[in-house]
Amino acid sequence: MRFLLVLIFMAHVAFIQSDSPAFDLEGHRGCRGLMPENTVPAFLKALDIGVNTLEMDVVISKDRQVVVSHEPYFNAAFSIAPNGLPVDKKEQKNLVLYQMDYAEIKRYDVGSNGNAAYPEQQRLKVYKPLLSEVIEQAEAYRKAKNLPSFSYNIEIKSEPSEYNKSQPEPAEFCELVQAVLKKQLSAERVNADRIVIQSFDFAVLKQWKKGMTEGQYLNVRLSALVENLRSPEKNLEELGFKPNIYSPNFRLLGQSKITKLHEQGIKVIPWTVNQRDDMKRLKEWGVDGLITDYPDRANGL
Repeated sequence: MRFLLVLIFMAHVAFIQSDSPAFDLEGHRGCRGLMPENTVPAFLKALDIGVNTLEMDVVISKDRQVVVSHEPYFNAAFSIAPNGLPVDKKEQKNLVLYQMDYAEIKRYDVGSNGNAAYPEQQRLKVYKPLLSEVIEQAEAYRKAKNLPSFSYNIEIKSEPSEYNKSQPEPAEFCELVQAVLKKQLSAERVNADRIVIQSFDFAVLKQWKKGMTEGQYLNVRLSALVENLRSPEKNLEELGFKPNIYSPNFRLLGQSKITKLHEQGIKVIPWTVNQRDDMKRLKEWGVDGLITDYPDRANGL
């Protein structure tokens, strides 16, 4: 009997390890340095490179669709309006996705102009996809290419000052994302343990934690995004629970902070790490992964 229990335990550990790589390489917005950010081609390219996790952002449209986009508006740095003219920087924040139906959003080109900040980025005509489409396309690609399992790290783009302006409040926002995931994961037979929900807005994480505790939400991993100068202890105190992942700007990290977070059973995955020297140093310090615009630069670390 004891031997059987040992075998079961070893099989369980092997299962966890197979879905949780020793080092989690995450493609930021797909692979923003190489392809138009937060688009299907960027996510598929990231899978070709060999990421463990596709990182993306989601916002909400007027007709309550979950759209993959970093800003809740059309960024003038790379967006082209349906009339073929580049979006004017003075007008960009008036083009609020929360005030536009998805059919209108889809008419904007967010790839043909490229992005001057990322000269290696390939230019191609492409639109902001729905979260459901990203999962459908990524899962179909995984099957067609016989790729290993990977995760989805979905950032709910939320700011308290923008509630009911460019986004819904956290409860509704989470409900909309949860509904898409529940439907999509069932259709694609994707396990919820392949999903991470992250946010800078701790109200979002608290809402999702509450939903999981009550058995209403999918039991996903939660990641606290951080860009403030407060200590991890202060941020965790504000959050009110231990997240699965603590995800700060990489410049805020030191080896002692990583060690202290690990002692609490919290993984550390910093953003956005684009230089290979920084990648190597952080890995030597013991981070559990990293989020990068250039996942190709992490090869051989």
